[in-house]
Amino acid sequence: MEYVLQAKEVSKNFSGKLAVDHLSIGVKKGDIYGFIGENGAGKTTFMRMVCGLATPTDGEITLFGSKDLTSQRHKLGCTIENPALFPEMTAKENMETQGLLLGVTDKNVCAEILELSGIGNTGKMKAKNFSLGMKQRLMIALSLLGDPEFLVLDEPTNGLDPMGIKEVRDFLQRLNEARGLTIFISSHILGELEKLATRYGIISKGKMVDEFRSDELSVRCGKKLAIHTNDLIKTEKIVKGLFPEVQYTHASESSIEITGHVEDAGKINKVLIESGITVNALIPKGETLEDYLLNLLGGKVNA
Repeated sequence: MEYVLQAKEVSKNFSGKLAVDHLSIGVKKGDIYGFIGENGAGKTTFMRMVCGLATPTDGEITLFGSKDLTSQRHKLGCTIENPALFPEMTAKENMETQGLLLGVTDKNVCAEILELSGIGNTGKMKAKNFSLGMKQRLMIALSLLGDPEFLVLDEPTNGLDPMGIKEVRDFLQRLNEARGLTIFISSHILGELEKLATRYGIISKGKMVDEFRSDELSVRCGKKLAIHTNDLIKTEKIVKGLFPEVQYTHASESSIEITGHVEDAGKINKVLIESGITVNALIPKGETLEDYLLNLLGGKVNA
């Protein structure tokens, strides 16, 4: 698997204090990599080093397999620490102005990105009058100028209401699925990150604490799906047909519990109903990503 980003023993020292402490990390092509840690853990500092806004004190960063970061950063788009918009400009004007700085002169490109971001119909509305969610999507749209292959996003849902968070999440999923973009994202809204990320890295005090795939999260969190139906024998056969390696136990006379596959509840429900089985309930059990993180870091976290 091709790595878009690799860091080996990277450190950043500020006046004798290590903000990033010998951090090693690997982001693979196609990942939506959730970067998690408490406030002050070193997330933003590391992202700044990846984007060329800070220089490592020690260690090595490679992008797309190359140590020549300057030549590779044209493939990278980023939003770090709330980049500024031109408040008196429209979304289109913001895009076209930024495009000129990057050498993007095709106005159709700007229009297409705005449509993809869901703010292509804002017309003459100035950026200063945008909702916070619209501003966040415009900032992500700006990072897409130059057709990057890799997005680095620092807290793109910070301060948003639930609807704004969902809009940004859906936008990022479209970018990953439709364009094949690799996304490296930090967020303190762990419930939303759990719906989005394919891999995770957890840091604390500048050090990597844990790194795992989304399917491994189910094991770490002890996730199970309780399936309540009117025909357990038939239910077992169907579930085993869908997921041959699944482990299950009889939780009661009317239910079985399977390990993992919480995210497949809709699929399971659909197949069971189509097979003539009455599904009384599908109940997820186990820890959330937030629970796991709190336990891992000893309860001292504000990601």
